[in-house]
Amino acid sequence: MTRNEALQKLREARVGRLATVRPDGTPHVIPFVFALVEDGDELRVYWAVDDKPKKRTDIQRLDNIRANPAVEFVVDGYDEDWRRLWWVRVQGDATIVQDDAERARARSALAARYPRSNAGPRETVIAIHVAGITGWGAS
Repeated sequence: MTRNEALQKLREARVGRLATVRPDGTPHVIPFVFALVEDGDELRVYWAVDDKPKKRTDIQRLDNIRANPAVEFVVDGYDEDWRRLWWVRVQGDATIVQDDAERARARSALAARYPRSNAGPRETVIAIHVAGITGWGAS
């Protein structure tokens, strides 16, 4: 799969699986929704901790990013016809967005992609600064 094909799959994907590293070195994987923002050659992926019920607001993945910003996520397509299988993996470093203008851009991108998004002004917004994209397709 070419980089352009991988980017197109990433643009179209509705959900990914995000991996962060716990402070003890073990992986932590969760499904997440995201928005890809392309600015020339720079790619950023944004996601937000929304208002869905949680046991705590300072969740494990945020603790993990503070301790180790390295993240990866995968989007994929499964089909019973295995000739149509594909996946795209994104590597990068995650940061908790502090800049108000960037937070607004991220919230706008998320709301455009997911109209039912609960990401509001007080939610934590995370940026993944994309360092690499790889992909594979069966055909």
